[in-house]
Parts: sequence; C-alpha cells; structure tokens
Amino acid sequence: MSDTSKVEKADPAAPVQDTVAPADDPTAAPVAVVDPRLLVREEGLKGYITEFKRKIKGGELGSLPVFVGLVVIWTIFQLKNDLFLSADNLSSISYFLSATGMLAIGLVFVLLLGEIDLSVGSVSGLASTVFAVFVVNHGMNGWLALVLAIVTGIAIGALQGWFFAKIGVPAFVVTLAGFLGWNGLMLWLLGDSGTINIPAESGPVHLLGQSSFFMDQAIVGAYLLAGLGVVLMAVGSFNEQRRRRAAGVPFRPTSEILIRVVLLAIASFAAAAVLNNASGVSNALVIFLAALVIVDFVLRRTTYGRKVFAVGGGIEAARRAGISVPMVRITVFAISGGFAAVGGMFFAGQTASATLNAGGGNTLMLAIAAAVIGGTSLFGGRGSVWSALLGMLVIQSIQTGLDLLNMNTSIQYMITGAVLLGAVVIDSVSRKSQKAAGRA
Repeated sequence: MSDTSKVEKADPAAPVQDTVAPADDPTAAPVAVVDPRLLVREEGLKGYITEFKRKIKGGELGSLPVFVGLVVIWTIFQLKNDLFLSADNLSSISYFLSATGMLAIGLVFVLLLGEIDLSVGSVSGLASTVFAVFVVNHGMNGWLALVLAIVTGIAIGALQGWFFAKIGVPAFVVTLAGFLGWNGLMLWLLGDSGTINIPAESGPVHLLGQSSFFMDQAIVGAYLLAGLGVVLMAVGSFNEQRRRRAAGVPFRPTSEILIRVVLLAIASFAAAAVLNNASGVSNALVIFLAALVIVDFVLRRTTYGRKVFAVGGGIEAARRAGISVPMVRITVFAISGGFAAVGGMFFAGQTASATLNAGGGNTLMLAIAAAVIGGTSLFGGRGSVWSALLGMLVIQSIQTGLDLLNMNTSIQYMITGAVLLGAVVIDSVSRKSQKAAGRA
C-alpha cells in the first residue's frame, strides 16, 4: 500500500491544527495554525493561566464579574454588621431568593431570544390568585389547583407569544398589555377585600412555607443534596468525556474533571454545613435548584435548547437552518409564563395568601435584573440559566444586607439599579471586545 493511502488517526486530546498560507505571501508554504484553547491541556497550569488571560482580553468574562461582585458585597456587609454571614441570615437569603428566581429562570429563555417579557410579575400574581380562588372559594384539592394555576401561566405565555410570533406585535407591547390586563384580572378575582388567606396546611403552601425543610431532617437532607450534586456532576462529566473520546473530538482530561468535582464538593458541603447551623435546606430552595438543573440540561443538551440559542443568535440564519422561528418564540413565552406561575406559588407559600401586592412592586424589575446581572445578555444568543441563581444571590444579598443596616428602601432601589446598569455596561463592553477579537 502506498504512503498516500495511509490514514493516521488523530489523537482527540491533541490540539487541532489547520494550515493556511501567510497573508503577505500567498505562494509561501502553508503555516500550521493551532487553536490556542486546545493547548491548555499540554501546558498544564501555565496553559490554564494563558487561556484565562486570552478570555479576559477577548471579552469572554463569563460569571467572573458576578463572583467578584458577590465577594465585594459580602465583605462590605460583613464589615458593617457581623451578623450578615451568620448561618441564620444566609439561610434567609437562600429561602427568599427562590420566588423571584423562578421568574428569572423563565426570563432567561426570553432574553436568549433578545426579547423581553414585562408580564411575568402580573402573571405570577394572577396564578397565586387563581390557586387561592380554587382552594378557598371552591374547596378544590390544593395539588389540582396548583396544576391549574401553572397551566394558566403557560396558556397566558403562549397567547402572548402567539401575538408576537404570528401577528407581529412587538413583544414589548404585547407583554406590557399583559402586565396591565392580567393585573386587572387579578384585582377583579380578589374582590373588595384584596386578599385571600390560604390555609397553611394546604399542600403546596405548606411545602413552600418558610418552616418547611427538605426531608424534615435538616442535617441528613442538606448533606444528601450536596452529595447528590457532586455525584451528578461527576457522572455527567465522565459520560461526556467518554462520548467525546468515542467521537474522536477533544475531551476534558480526567485530572481536570477530578479538580472540578473536588471544588464542587468543597463548596456544596460547606454550604450544607452552614445551612445546617440554621434550620437546614428549605423545600423552596431545593425545588429552585432542581428547576435550574433540569432547565440547564434542556438548554445545553437538547435540540430544543440549541434552537433557542440559534434563534437568539440570528433569526434569518435560524430560518435557513430549517428552524421554525414562530414555534420557538411561542414556546419560549409559554415557558416564561409557566415559571412566572410557579414563582407566584412561591410567593403564596411565603405569605400563605394571595394579595394585591402579589407579583407587584419591584418584582418584575428584580427578576429581569437577576437574569442580566447573572450574565444573560440583553442582546440575545448568550447566557445561562444559572444566571438566575447568581443574579438573585447578588440582589437578595443587597436587600438583606441593607435591611440589617436599617437602610431605607429607596437606598435599596438605587443600589440595585446601579448594579443592574453595571451588569449591562459589562455586557456591552464584552460584546465589543469579542467583536474586536473576531469572536462575536
């Protein structure tokens, strides 16, 4: 067999090379071009440092600004009040971030399309009111009423998405109309009293109450969740490594996977220990984290998730790829409405009631701010569902810290607004840096 017929199988862990002719001399011999990101595994620690610098220069900041911001915020408040990092206060932060965080999860989908949903606050309030009316006024089973409340949110989101995708009404206008209309329907259902008290023993309300904890065994539940999270990450990482190795494409080395798993284990069990020093892990936080894991899988590992990113990255390109843009838009707004309804049930669990204030006030702005502060781009096509968690950690930390310092609500609004503006500025600068680096 001649040498030209021999095919050498490439090493998946080796850097991928290509050959191009020098721009100043097209006739010169081709020069090997190596993707710098794939040199990391060959250079060890130095390679990771080089890759980190490359990402920073190229505007690929990821969640770094959020983590830096959290460190700064927690340090300042701890210096001002040594109760801020106490177990009880951190437990309170973890509980109260879940309700608005649910709204933020749905908004991540909408923001990935480069759109906005201004109705989530009203939809959440309406859903909690629908639940209260069914349970209190009609004596319906609490779990059935919960399903109907969530279906109501999904239907509302799909309807708004239909007007946007099929009729062509801008999402801003459609959801602004929804913000007003659904709020009016909520007020009508609540009646003159403006409040419907929900029995605390009602299934969903009891499950989401502040005194309800995972497995009713604080220590066992917290460490079980931490261990489960570590195992899931390890299994998922090694499974991905196996699939990529079998496909003959670059894969993450075992040493790096082990380091990541160990770091997650340290963080998870430390958080479990802190929460155990208070009262344990609340059911609301467990459900919120479970929703994050499931939705993250949908966005990153399924065809539908790739379609959402594709539509957000470029509508015309998505159409040419055979993606039904209207279908994606309608389903995304339905998902946003569904998570808004779930968030409304979390609010009902906190107060054991449906009130005029449900989903009102600054709820909408905080949900949008959480998604953006956490790293989801307002311009579409870039973001992660985990931004809902990171953004809410920032916002809830600010609110709780200022409450400990007895600061006025007006100060909370101004600081949260400044943080949101900073997040958008970072996003805009990052996009410009990526364009300059040719990676937009």
